[in-house]
Amino acid sequence: MNRKTRIILADDHPIFLAGLRNLICAETDLDLIGEASTGLAALKLILENRPDLAIVDISMPELNGIVLSRRITAEAPSVRIMILTLHEDRSYLNQALQAGVRGYLLKRSAAEKLVQAIRAVMVAGLYVDPAIASRMFDGDECRTRHVSAVAEPELTSREAETLRLVALGETNKEIARRLDVSVKTIETFKSRGAAKMGLRTRADIVRYAANNGLLTTPS
Repeated sequence: MNRKTRIILADDHPIFLAGLRNLICAETDLDLIGEASTGLAALKLILENRPDLAIVDISMPELNGIVLSRRITAEAPSVRIMILTLHEDRSYLNQALQAGVRGYLLKRSAAEKLVQAIRAVMVAGLYVDPAIASRMFDGDECRTRHVSAVAEPELTSREAETLRLVALGETNKEIARRLDVSVKTIETFKSRGAAKMGLRTRADIVRYAANNGLLTTPS
């Protein structure tokens, strides 16, 4: 039997916290082992229990989610962190990634995407809410054209699409199914594209995709 993913939740809104609790407890492979309503209480709980995943609100009393994530990354690096937030601004996403966060989920998407996001973080390593990804460069056509002009000579369309889907948290198997090719082909696209751009880790891929317009939804 596979071990359940052990999770700690931290959010200072009781009703929202209850909704998250219900979503997690409904899944047989997830185990909610603790809850906290402040940043300091969350830090203490996480350091004492070392869960597989900590899901934390970005706006909490005592310690906000970004500061909390930095502390967890430094003091309990084995714990993966997912941020829950109302903020759709790119600067918050960048701060979260720099703090060591593995998942970035908008609260308005939580009811539909939470379980998917948890599994993506645990299997693929990173998850960025598609809603923020698709809106990141809305209305900035000039920048998008400039990015495309720079990127196209470097990456093939399949390499760029593979890196985009990797950044969004999809697994090689899911990408292969989406693009109707083999998993081995996807591994080739990913490694070749990453090598061209000098990307060594999945976090590097997410940052590159965010900064170069690859997270926009293709037309």
